[in-house]
Amino acid sequence: MITSSELRAIPAFSDLPEDQIDWFLSHAEEAFLEAGSAFVRQGDPADWMFVFLEGMYQWRGEFGGDTVAIPAQAGEVSGVFPFSRMKQFTVSGVAMTDGRILKFPAARLPELIQKMPGLTTRLVAMMSDRIREGTRIEQQRDRLVSLGKLAAGFAHELNNPASAAKRATTQLAKAVEKMRAANAILWRQSVEETVKTRIEAEEAAVMRSWGTHQEGVALSDLEDALDRTLRDHGFADSWELSAALARAGMQPATLRALLSDLERDTAVPAIARIAAAAEVSVLLGMIESGTSRVSDLIQVVKEYTYLGQAPTQCVDLVASVETTLAALPHLLQAGIEVRRDYAKDPVEVNGAGTELNQVWANLIENAIEAMAGRGQLRLRISREDRFGVVEIGDSGAGIPEAVRPHIFDPFFTTKGVGEGTGLGLSTVQTIVRKHGGHMMVDSRPGDTRFQVWLPLMAAAGSESSEGVER
Repeated sequence: MITSSELRAIPAFSDLPEDQIDWFLSHAEEAFLEAGSAFVRQGDPADWMFVFLEGMYQWRGEFGGDTVAIPAQAGEVSGVFPFSRMKQFTVSGVAMTDGRILKFPAARLPELIQKMPGLTTRLVAMMSDRIREGTRIEQQRDRLVSLGKLAAGFAHELNNPASAAKRATTQLAKAVEKMRAANAILWRQSVEETVKTRIEAEEAAVMRSWGTHQEGVALSDLEDALDRTLRDHGFADSWELSAALARAGMQPATLRALLSDLERDTAVPAIARIAAAAEVSVLLGMIESGTSRVSDLIQVVKEYTYLGQAPTQCVDLVASVETTLAALPHLLQAGIEVRRDYAKDPVEVNGAGTELNQVWANLIENAIEAMAGRGQLRLRISREDRFGVVEIGDSGAGIPEAVRPHIFDPFFTTKGVGEGTGLGLSTVQTIVRKHGGHMMVDSRPGDTRFQVWLPLMAAAGSESSEGVER
């Protein structure tokens, strides 16, 4: 049987009056546990406060498909505290070693508040500290999840242009070798200077076509026309030459004029050289396009993360939302139409740009998921009195009435195990409140809108202007 002196060894009870200790012990139950046994299971009614007397313990739970484990040890108090609104245990409690605990019924917490005010104050402080720490962990975990999704998206977006540039570099070496081989044949012949000049001029022309190549049906038609011209002049297996010249934009009339000015022995290596130059032009264009896309994506990352800037800064809400949108190209499927309605004048707030971008990313991702790959993503930014308002809407099925009151609750999610953390909107709301703002939600089938209201940098300023399509 536990004694008052043993309970006083627990820090929370150390200096309490004897009569309070006796009252607490008279209503508590002592329990002995074996290693591996559970003293409470996830989903059980929240009926007990626990005082760990001896041994090592662990709280375990499943959140978003991940297992969370929180250690506890002798000397700690846990479970249901005064003023707690917990209805069920969200985790299981397991003894890691043989141990002994004291169980105090939650039903008597109102009496405890009256009879043990000193203990109540300490327990409330513990609960507040744990809530703050839990919130910090939740937010950090949510940021890591968001970062992981963003990194996966960027990896996909970067891979395509980088791979294209790599393939083009390999092909470029082959094209240069073709030019060298054609030159070796061409310059062994006795070619007049005027003819050399003409060949070099056409070569320069196809090289200048870099970045202006035709595509689709127009390209196919041009290839056919060039191929007929080459065959009419006795070229065998002309499809490779015609394809290269077509991609560089050479016209059939230009090719016919060139061939009419060249001797047969000169024409073959000359056209081969010009076609190789055309390939070089096309490949340089592919490399330039790929590396530019990589550079643009890196710039988006820098803007999204506000790399190199102060923790808080002047944030232009339009630029912030557009940067976030540019960071999520992997989500904008062909069936998603983006509609913008932005204020003409800048809408600026003071805040942590990276955190606000996280807000937009979360709301945009949720909106796109709600539309299942087809619908309208509606972005509206305006001034409303002393606030800048960012509205992110979608044409999805809407939020069910039964779900709506819980969407900002930590760990609440309608997704399957492993598909979501349930922390997104909770974190969004925390960030918005941190910036002195608030959120509004309106949802019906075909029209769901999340509004984020943030204080403007200056209360004074021009009146909100009519939105314009950008």
